[in-house]
Amino acid sequence: MKLTVVKSFIILVFAAMLAGGCKSSESVSETNESEKDTPATTLAKMIETSDVFSANLTGFALYNPETEEIIHSQNANRYFTPASNTKLFTFYTGLKLLPDSLKALEYEVRGDSLIFWGTGDPSFLHPDFGNDKVYKFLKDRDEDLYFSDSNFDDELLGPGWSWSDYQHYYQPEKVPFPIFGNIARFTIQEIELRKIAETDSGLAVSPEYFQSYVDETGGREEFLYRGMTDNTFLYKQEADTSTYTIDKPFHYSPEMLTDMLSDTLGKKVEYVDVKRPQSPKEIYSIKSDTAYKRMLQPSDNFIAEQLLLLTASELGKPLNTRTVIEKMKKEYLDMLPQEPQWVDGSGLSRYNMFTPELMIRLLGAIDDEFEDDEKLFHLLPAGGKRGTISSWYGPRDDGEEPYVFAKTGTLSNNHSLSGYVLTKSGKKLYFSFMNNHYVTSSSVVKKEMETVLWYIRNNF
Repeated sequence: MKLTVVKSFIILVFAAMLAGGCKSSESVSETNESEKDTPATTLAKMIETSDVFSANLTGFALYNPETEEIIHSQNANRYFTPASNTKLFTFYTGLKLLPDSLKALEYEVRGDSLIFWGTGDPSFLHPDFGNDKVYKFLKDRDEDLYFSDSNFDDELLGPGWSWSDYQHYYQPEKVPFPIFGNIARFTIQEIELRKIAETDSGLAVSPEYFQSYVDETGGREEFLYRGMTDNTFLYKQEADTSTYTIDKPFHYSPEMLTDMLSDTLGKKVEYVDVKRPQSPKEIYSIKSDTAYKRMLQPSDNFIAEQLLLLTASELGKPLNTRTVIEKMKKEYLDMLPQEPQWVDGSGLSRYNMFTPELMIRLLGAIDDEFEDDEKLFHLLPAGGKRGTISSWYGPRDDGEEPYVFAKTGTLSNNHSLSGYVLTKSGKKLYFSFMNNHYVTSSSVVKKEMETVLWYIRNNF
């Protein structure tokens, strides 16, 4: 769907609604016999008569960009809490405003001093990126190092974020110069010990007579073993150890950051409150696509928030999320059928409110940025294969390729999925499923959505 068809798209949206795109189950039953047999009518019945969807607020839109047709819509012009579907807005922002590589920092040399300012780049010493370009740059400089965050003009936590989630890995703070992904990673070791209990009088054996018959040197694989012709019990304790990691966000302060940098670089880094110059020198780090992929597939909130700050830096502005959102809404999102209520980069905020119609139009704008589907689909979660939908929406037969490429969005009692579905007939359709206010498990909602998407895949 190209930008030249925006007006016709919006007209079609409302025409579809008036013509019955949001039909009730009663109106579906009144359609004539020929309509009842069409895939579109069957799809409408599946959604509108679903016990799962009727138990919560569900919005849905399915769009064919080739014919510019709204195939079916239900509550598609209503606002929903999108959760991480918001990252599609951040993705589109990057596609429009960021270059091919991310700007890692800005700096200026003054005599024997190098003063640097963060840009919001999330990649510095991030455990999942493995890029040490900026680290080597700072470590190998002969000048004295000074860090300034005078260009940071935002809050550490976003509007509408849950305050009690501050200590969870998925809600790190927004900062001007991230380091190590803004998390402290703890390796946890759990040891499970299996042994005979002990009492004041010795091992817990009844009768106690057999305490003296226990040989704790073991000698066999069994935990407790008695030979056939004697009463000696061979016994050895068993221990099982498992290891895993826990990530905890750390709290930012410029003093803490310079201490960490000094410790990591092995050289002194000091904090100064110095205004950023108008034309600082720059150094770039990872490819933008690498960051997009990391943000979209595992749904990384940290990457999403930092990308908006980084975009502000790329525009020569103070690091501020709102500045970027307002620019996008004014210059690149004025074609949307409704105004997006958009406040952060990740979707952590419940202040975000989008409609399925709006998501369909955004998917079209994203699609327009790519010359071929392969490049776009490579960045998105793929049903049954990777990312947040690796266990859902996959092909039923071995050897078949994924047919759903979409972004999930989940908060408690809210789950959305917006993206692209490939049909057996070779069509690429845009869809947006938005579910709010359910009290069941999200897996119940996902299973019902999977049934619908599988039908679309096979019948359109």
